[in-house]
Amino acid sequence: MDWSGGKSQEQQAQPGALPPFPRIWIGYVLGVATLIAEMVAITLHPELAKEPLIIPPLYLFLANFISLVYWLVCVYEYHIILAQATAGGYPIKPVRAAWFHLIPIYGLYWVYKWPRELARFVNERLQLPLMRPDRTGLAVFIAFVVFLVLDRGFGMILLFWSASHLSRCLRLALASRTAPPPEQLPFS
Repeated sequence: MDWSGGKSQEQQAQPGALPPFPRIWIGYVLGVATLIAEMVAITLHPELAKEPLIIPPLYLFLANFISLVYWLVCVYEYHIILAQATAGGYPIKPVRAAWFHLIPIYGLYWVYKWPRELARFVNERLQLPLMRPDRTGLAVFIAFVVFLVLDRGFGMILLFWSASHLSRCLRLALASRTAPPPEQLPFS
């Protein structure tokens, strides 16, 4: 590891190497851990099921919080990959991609918008309609609504299930050799 640049020697040796993809399995583990924490909390504190506005136990709060933070890290990592793959030409910057989730009301639109843009990138890169942008955005939006409104653990599992689809399609697109040069990309 080269501590001065923060990149491994392996990545420095390959000038076109992309950063690693997010580890989706960690999201699944966090989703299951959140489900278990919810079951334990309801078993130990049945009043949580009747009045959901009661302050949750610390272990349940931490499970929810860590899951959400890891989701934002994964969104950030996707956009780091996209920025590097397009030499900075991708319209959504990584920090913006993650932080816009936290803006009240607009965050609900944002979880629909950025997956649509990613799907459009994949389709443009492959030059065929592998992903449907509206359905991709809707899948992430529904998972996020389930996370916010119905059940945090199940919602997190759904979010990472949709993220695994995004990863698979993005890997295909980046492995494709039919990509136009960055200056010819339609979203530049």
